[in-house]
Amino acid sequence: MTNSHGGKQIVAGDWTRLGANFDGDGVNFAIFSAHAERVELCLFDETGIIETDRVVLPEFTNEVWHGYVPGLKPGALYAYRVHGPYDPESGHRFNPNKLLIDPYARELVGDVEWSQAQFAYKLDAEEKDMSFDETDSAQSMPKCRVIDPSSYDWQGDTKPRVAWSNTIFYETHVKGFTKLHPAVPEELRGSFEGLGHREVVDYIRNLGVTSVELLPVHWFPDDAHLLDKGLKNYWGYNSLGFFAPTARYYGPKGIVGFRDMVRAFHDAGVEVILDVVYNHTAEGNELGPTLSFKGIDNFSYYRTMPEQPRYYINDTGTGNTVNTSHPRVLQLITDSLRYWAEEMHVDGFRFDLGTILGREPEGFDQRGGFFDAVGQDPVLSRLKLIGEPWDIGPGGYQVGGFPPGWAEWNDKYRDTARDYWKDTDGTTGDFAARVLGSGDVYDLRGRRPWASVNFITAHDGFTLNDVVSYDEKHNDDNGEDNKDGHGDNRSHNHGVEGPTDDLDVIDVRERQKRNFLATLFLSHGTPMLLAGDEFGRSQMGNNNGYCQDSELSWVHWENLPVSADSLRGFVKRLISLRQSNRILRRESWRDGTLVTWLNPGGGEQTQEHWADQGSTTIGLRLTASSDTEGMNDVIILFNPHDGDVEFSLPESSGKGWVVTLTTADPIIGEQDIGETESYLLSPRSLVLLSAKG
Repeated sequence: MTNSHGGKQIVAGDWTRLGANFDGDGVNFAIFSAHAERVELCLFDETGIIETDRVVLPEFTNEVWHGYVPGLKPGALYAYRVHGPYDPESGHRFNPNKLLIDPYARELVGDVEWSQAQFAYKLDAEEKDMSFDETDSAQSMPKCRVIDPSSYDWQGDTKPRVAWSNTIFYETHVKGFTKLHPAVPEELRGSFEGLGHREVVDYIRNLGVTSVELLPVHWFPDDAHLLDKGLKNYWGYNSLGFFAPTARYYGPKGIVGFRDMVRAFHDAGVEVILDVVYNHTAEGNELGPTLSFKGIDNFSYYRTMPEQPRYYINDTGTGNTVNTSHPRVLQLITDSLRYWAEEMHVDGFRFDLGTILGREPEGFDQRGGFFDAVGQDPVLSRLKLIGEPWDIGPGGYQVGGFPPGWAEWNDKYRDTARDYWKDTDGTTGDFAARVLGSGDVYDLRGRRPWASVNFITAHDGFTLNDVVSYDEKHNDDNGEDNKDGHGDNRSHNHGVEGPTDDLDVIDVRERQKRNFLATLFLSHGTPMLLAGDEFGRSQMGNNNGYCQDSELSWVHWENLPVSADSLRGFVKRLISLRQSNRILRRESWRDGTLVTWLNPGGGEQTQEHWADQGSTTIGLRLTASSDTEGMNDVIILFNPHDGDVEFSLPESSGKGWVVTLTTADPIIGEQDIGETESYLLSPRSLVLLSAKG
């Protein structure tokens, strides 16, 4: 079958490869829609303004509409119009007046220019979306671009494949990390090319981290309500294009700049991990816009209320939930993951609201379709896979509930560490479990300590500097009367809210930063450092910078705090210590290491000690088995009290002890204390002792 309109001819083509695929002679188009009645392919000129051709996809095979356009080349701009029933009460929202983005588009050109045109309905007096809107949206929608992935030469690129037990994540933002960087040329700041700049890559590598984790880079629009307030979606957790890099991070090389960035990190031995959002899209709830999925096959792509499919199940808190129970939707996600792994060479993924992906109609299931599909996939199963193990739906908190092979963000670690260093009564037992890799949560089904991704701070919440500088959030710039953001920060300002010239307050804050960092890198599990925490970056008490595409969120590289160099050096030292002694980054709970918890008075912790709510000063002794290489016995002493504590030390297995590091003094070098019977712990301090050989 062939048809044409405006000059372009189209033939049946192939239904098995979804998206727009160039084969050297033309482009094959294929798009899934189980409930559509007709699909039109719209082709545009290079400006994206003039529609040059509109052709009907001639074939419908296995719920896939498809056609092949001979002679069409990479660079061509296109989108779809999909015909079908507009029947919201039955879950169908087809409207061919709305130009739709291809879910498999590899690149998008332009932005959403918000107006009534993006909405398939007009509100009636009761604000129900029943009326049909005939406004054409083509002029205010981005267009999809045909690309040729094979045109990039990856020859010589080698993935670092860092062992999990050696992994250290560094969470950052493409634009925010480079926008103010003085070594990055002005035209590259805020771009993929800027992040791949030699001095930026060298800085990250020289810290000692192994894997840079990027906030979302999939294509996303700016929300209309933010634009109305003069704000933008800075974080990017509102994806619409699962294959397309967001063009807002393009430099002069465009999409090639992303690949160049990945190669630059790989050349430095650093992995690239992407934070991905497959749990919801930017189309919102039943009153949201029609941009892609909603107009292609709403009933298949989204989870709708069983008895009222007009409405969406909102386990994400964003208005809609992607329906991973549908095989074609599941295919979309796994195809996207493989594309980024194979064509873009990324090394792993962190899944926003990852619990959603494991939801089936009856609830979360770690043997659900998504987890099974990924677990058996020869490409995806070998990547680093990190879940954010919670959503807002029933049974949505699943820390420890993900299947073997997955790591998880462990918020128990964050909360417990913050409480402990505030010297909160009753935290010692939980703190001990977190330091040892949260075996109470992860030691099952052969999972390893690395399954716990430990963090004190992340993009969502206070920076490390702000954890020790603010009691309350200060989100006034977000335009929501400071009602947004988390209220349970477990932070402490140490007597002054925000910046201060009080040297005593500054001193205790700096020491607490070092305590948090030392705890993070000396704990078992996989540490994650928030970019800028290594030198005291602040967001001035804003704990929800999702809409702050401004100097409030960007990383500052000049006019830093006096302590910046010292703190950065301390972090490098911690990472070096961790990487040089395997006992601090154990691969298994069954490696023969003897774990002994000590009390300050001498001897092992007893049940009576653990039960003492006010007893928070504690010691951890790790003794390697005799046949283990690369492990050196250590003692870590923790004192969250604001006073000195005399700590009795056990005999070493060698020639005594060396004070390797103390948070009371970030500059001091190693001190040989021999077989000293006790050690005086300074207020609010951590000490690492290593056995002499």
